[in-house]
Amino acid sequence: MSYLGIDLGTSGLRALLMDDAGNPIGSAQRAYEVSNPAPGWSEQDPAEWITALDETMAELKQRFNAFENLRGIGVAGHMHGATLLDSAGDVLRPCILWNDTRSEAEAAHLDKMEGVQALSGNIVFPGFTAPKLLWVEKNEPDIFAQVAKVLLPAAYLNYHLTGEFVADMSDSAGTSWLDVAQRAWSQNLLDAGKMRPNQMPRLVEGSEKAGMLLDSLRIRWGISGDVVVCGGAGDNAAAACGIGAFRDGDGFVSLGTSGVVLIARDAYVPAPETAVHTFCHAIPDRWYQMGVMLSATDSLNWLSRITGQSPTELTSSLGDQLQPPGDLRFLPYLSGERTPHNDTKIKGAFTGLSTSTTTQDLTRAVLEGVSFGLRDSFEALKSTGASVETLTAIGGGSASEYWLKLLATVLHVPLKIPKGREFGAALGAARLALIAATGSEVSDVITSPETDEIVQPNLEQIDQFDKAYHAYRAAYLGVREIQ
Repeated sequence: MSYLGIDLGTSGLRALLMDDAGNPIGSAQRAYEVSNPAPGWSEQDPAEWITALDETMAELKQRFNAFENLRGIGVAGHMHGATLLDSAGDVLRPCILWNDTRSEAEAAHLDKMEGVQALSGNIVFPGFTAPKLLWVEKNEPDIFAQVAKVLLPAAYLNYHLTGEFVADMSDSAGTSWLDVAQRAWSQNLLDAGKMRPNQMPRLVEGSEKAGMLLDSLRIRWGISGDVVVCGGAGDNAAAACGIGAFRDGDGFVSLGTSGVVLIARDAYVPAPETAVHTFCHAIPDRWYQMGVMLSATDSLNWLSRITGQSPTELTSSLGDQLQPPGDLRFLPYLSGERTPHNDTKIKGAFTGLSTSTTTQDLTRAVLEGVSFGLRDSFEALKSTGASVETLTAIGGGSASEYWLKLLATVLHVPLKIPKGREFGAALGAARLALIAATGSEVSDVITSPETDEIVQPNLEQIDQFDKAYHAYRAAYLGVREIQ
C-alpha cells in the first residue's frame, strides 16, 4: 500500500508518495505564482492549487505503479490564508496569504480586545486569518456578506478531495478563532472577529480521518480502493512530523525563505508577550511553539541579486573555518519581523560600512544577522520554559557548512544534520495519512531520520559571538529609533 503527502506551499505544490514502511517512493511538483496587486498585498487563486494537484497526480500515476494502491492522503499547507467560499462552495475572491500585511490595523484592534490573547494563546499578527476577514468586511462588504465558509489553504484542498469542510487543529490554531488550549472554535473569538460558528470547518486532529477521497477523483486517478484523507497539518507542524519532533523539547531550526525555530511541547504554555507562536501540534495532546523571522535565506538571496553572485558562491567564499564576528552588522528585517518584534514596518539595515567593506564582509554580516535574529526567537522560546539539548537543521540554508557552524555557536546548541533529503512537510503529511488509514501508533510512524553529522558549537568563539549578538541588539535599538 502507499500513502501520499501533499505540501501546498506558497510557491508550489509538492506531492510525495510513501510506502507502508515509511520509505519515500517518489515525488512530483508544480510551481505557481503569487500575485501582489498592491503594496503589502499577497494573494493566490486557489484554482492554481487544483491545477498543480491534477498535474502532479497525473505524473505520479504515470511514473509509479504503487500509486494505484494509494490508501491515505495528508495535506500540509501554508498557514493563515483566507479562502472564502459562498453557499455553493465557490471561491469568492483570491486567497489572502500568510505574508499579506494589509490588515495591520484590524490585527492591532483585535489584539487589544479583552481575552483575545488569553484564548488564542498568541498575539494577533497581521498575517493571521481573523484580521483578514475584518479587512474584507470593511473594504469588500459585498463579498463579506456572501461568505458561507472560511477555509485555510490545506482545508480547501481537503474540501476538493473529500467534498467536506474539515480542518486540523495545528492549521486552525493560526486563525485567532481557535481556543488553542481546548482545541475548539471559540465563540468569544469568533464574536470578536464578527464570524459565526457555521462559517468554520469541522475540526479533527491531523492524524485522524477527515473524510474519504471522492470516487470521481479516485476513478480519474486510477486508484483501486478507498482512500482515507486525514486532517493534515499546517506546514511547520507537518515538518515537525517529518523529522520526528513531537516529544517535549524536540525541535528544529529551518533556514528557509523565512527562518523558524520550533520546539514541541507536552503542555500548553502560551507566552504571547514574547511574540512566540503557540499552536496545537498535528497529533492529539501535543502543542508546539515557534519563533519566526520573515527573511532568512531571503536575506542572502537579496544580497545575491545585489552582487550578481549566487548564494552558493557568496557562502563558499567564506571557507570552512568559522571566522570571528566582524564589525559590520546586518539587521535582517527586509520584510518586517515577527518574533520578537511583531513589527511589519521595521526595515533592514547595515551598520559599520566603510570604504574597505568587501563582498565577503557583507556576506558574513548577512549570515551573522540572520543567525542573531534566530537567536532572538530561541531566547524567546527558552523564556517559556522550553528545554532544548539539540536542534535538527533543515531548509536550503543548511547546505552551507559555514552557516551551520555559525548558527550552532550563536545558539549554543549542537545541530543535527539529517541524512538524505526526505524529512519535510510532505513526508510529515504522508505519515499522518498512514496513521489515520491504519491506526498505527504515532511513536511508531513519526520517527527521527538518521543523523548524517552533528555540528557542535565552537566553544572558543562563543563569548565573541555573544558579545556580537548584544551589539546586534544595540544596533537594532539604534536603527529602530531612527526609523
